Amino acid sequence: MKVVFYVFVFFCYLLSPLPLRVHYLIADIVYVLMYYVIRYRRRVVWKNLTTSFPEKDEAELHRLEHRFYRFLCDYFVETLKLLSFSREEMKRRVVFKDMEQIDEAVERGQSCAIYLGHYGNWEWISSLPLWVKPGTMCGQIYHPLENKDFDRFFLKLRQRMGALSIPMNETLRRLAECRSQKRPVVIGYISDQVPLWTNIHHWVDVFHHDTPVLTGAERIVRKFNHAVFYLDVRRLRRGYYEATLKPITYDPQQLKEYELTDIYWRMLEETIRQAPEYWLWSHNRWKRTREEFDRRFEVVNGKVMPKAAAGSGSSAPYTAG
Repeated sequence: MKVVFYVFVFFCYLLSPLPLRVHYLIADIVYVLMYYVIRYRRRVVWKNLTTSFPEKDEAELHRLEHRFYRFLCDYFVETLKLLSFSREEMKRRVVFKDMEQIDEAVERGQSCAIYLGHYGNWEWISSLPLWVKPGTMCGQIYHPLENKDFDRFFLKLRQRMGALSIPMNETLRRLAECRSQKRPVVIGYISDQVPLWTNIHHWVDVFHHDTPVLTGAERIVRKFNHAVFYLDVRRLRRGYYEATLKPITYDPQQLKEYELTDIYWRMLEETIRQAPEYWLWSHNRWKRTREEFDRRFEVVNGKVMPKAAAGSGSSAPYTAG
């Protein structure tokens, strides 16, 4: 495995300094291989698209499918460029708008949460620290990789522009430390993944699907009373993005339970409908159904438990994630 890692890193550092136009030429070649030869997750993508856009005819869906795979290949090479982009080049390619709202909240002593999705190049969003006032701590929540070598490599990649990557299981402790130090922070949450069965507490209608959604980010921002924003990302053209900060609430504790999560998903779906090809359709996000959840689990005192365990009392309950 070490050999695979070192070969991977060697080629990353070899290719990254090449001009972006060369990277896009590579992406065009990879697209042909990925779509026609490897057929990477073609069934998942097609099922997701056809069930999400029943109003589109087959020809239109096929065009959307091809645009998605072309962008997915662009995403890979764009992410590779993070190894060699200067901060000046990064600021030219990803423009953040209305960021003064973050500065104003931080000056008041209030930490900020930014919701976004796997839309556009979410790795390039790690350049957000370049757009806030110096001294503001910006972080992003991530799930550590099992392979320590690859984990360190991708951490280095994601932190090049000044964003601190916080392991998911350390989020509460890190935020509590910052609060005790009276140090406001800006944290990004990508919350459109599939929750584990035992972390399902809420369902939202997303593109005509009854969808289990993550609610951990909402619980965190309500606990710490962070100002909450949504980041509306647009891809202007190859290699150029615009990200507009949109306020959701400055007082999340006043919202009803799961209302913040509902708002996030409405805003994200609106973003996706503008240009659907830039969302991660290869993710099998609708593999969990409410029918299967109701058959296998029940909620007891706010905790999700397998039905057999809940009845016998012999197994420890699963805690909410």
